[in-house]
Amino acid sequence: MHQPIPRRTLLKGLGASLALPWLEAMTPTICSAAQSKQLSEPPRRIAYLFMPNGVRPDHWTPPGDGEKWEMTPMLKPLANVKDELILLENLWHEQTTGRNGHWPKVPAWLSGGFVVRTSGRDMDTGNISADQFLAQKIGMRTPLPSLELGVDAAYTGVDNIGGGFTRIYGSHIAWKDPHTPVPKEILPQLAFDRLFRSGTAGPVLSGFNPNTQAVNQSLQRDDNSVLDLVLEDAKSLQRKVSTKDRLKLAEYLESVRAVERQIENSMKPQVRWINEGKYELARPGQGIPEDHQEHVRLMLDIMMLAFWTDSTRIATFMFGNAQTGRNFSFIDGVKGSFHQLSHHRDEPKIRDQYEKIGYWHVEQVAYCLEKMKQLDEGGSSLLDNSMVLFGSSLKDGNRHDNHDLPLVLAGRGAGALRPGRRVRAEVDTPFCNLHLALIQRMGVEIETFGDSTASLKGLS
Repeated sequence: MHQPIPRRTLLKGLGASLALPWLEAMTPTICSAAQSKQLSEPPRRIAYLFMPNGVRPDHWTPPGDGEKWEMTPMLKPLANVKDELILLENLWHEQTTGRNGHWPKVPAWLSGGFVVRTSGRDMDTGNISADQFLAQKIGMRTPLPSLELGVDAAYTGVDNIGGGFTRIYGSHIAWKDPHTPVPKEILPQLAFDRLFRSGTAGPVLSGFNPNTQAVNQSLQRDDNSVLDLVLEDAKSLQRKVSTKDRLKLAEYLESVRAVERQIENSMKPQVRWINEGKYELARPGQGIPEDHQEHVRLMLDIMMLAFWTDSTRIATFMFGNAQTGRNFSFIDGVKGSFHQLSHHRDEPKIRDQYEKIGYWHVEQVAYCLEKMKQLDEGGSSLLDNSMVLFGSSLKDGNRHDNHDLPLVLAGRGAGALRPGRRVRAEVDTPFCNLHLALIQRMGVEIETFGDSTASLKGLS
């Protein structure tokens, strides 16, 4: 009978702690059936991926009304994971009707509340966000109750043209209460350090010598690597685990190393902005990759590592703030910013550029889901054990339409979801019915959330 390794085991070193993915060695030889199931089965995770500015409706929603559906132009990047998807239709947030086109719709995406018009002193979203509700209920089970990531710094000021709403509303989807947004991390290095350079306490493994070439190769010294700080504990772990676990450990450590190298390679020398007095622009902070796709994928990689190591089970990622002015001219055929092009007035040349930007976002989601599908968790995948919701707070950016929001739910939620089809709710079903259903599937007993009328049916 072997002594099992605790699930919360950390590799530790001076100034660093590194959580581990699930290993066979974490399963006790003798324990109760309930304990065995809890310790041997990977946990269920949930991620909310938000995209601003909507989609092109006629190239998003498939024709027909059956469970089966064909890939539409905007969804084609997801073809390789179609069997892992549920296409959701006819959900909306009634509380955002007749309000500003963007700002109040963003915090309502995960809360469903009525967002009060304000310049910022007395913000009120009407409800806590779904992710933070879960963090309060089950977040204590992991080192990080939740993880909030993004790529745009928070906006300040008031949009007087857009109805007098503070721009802070459009910068956050995570709200720990109706009045308090949760800051998102946009710097890859800091997000990574939050996972692996904290002082979180946990069991320490020490006292053994390495004997596995794969792990040794993963632990070869690399200056400034967090792996160097946990080198001794990582080597000592090998004598406690099986050959399969050794290979799993090597794969995991190499994944950590790869993210570190990506971060290092993405850094370019910072130069001072010269704007000839036209604009009041501060010099950008250090650590933002120049390549936007690289920035996005780094943050998604970090989110996946956080899930894979069970550092957290709840995450949000914002592809951009409301009315993001990010220029997407790096995409072939696109000249301009996402928000600018979203108001295409049905002019074909502009609308096509708007669609290409949305298509690019779906490609990044596909990258994330395909990678999650490849990460093994003892016979299942990280995607199998997760629920990943992707979508926007608008259906059509040109019309600011809040009906039939564009939403895709991916993963199997450790058996809680039955993907590979579409779920067409009744027209104008509260989006909070979905939030309620997902909260319940995360193991929290609750009867209502936001303006829900019932738990959304048809997901399993």
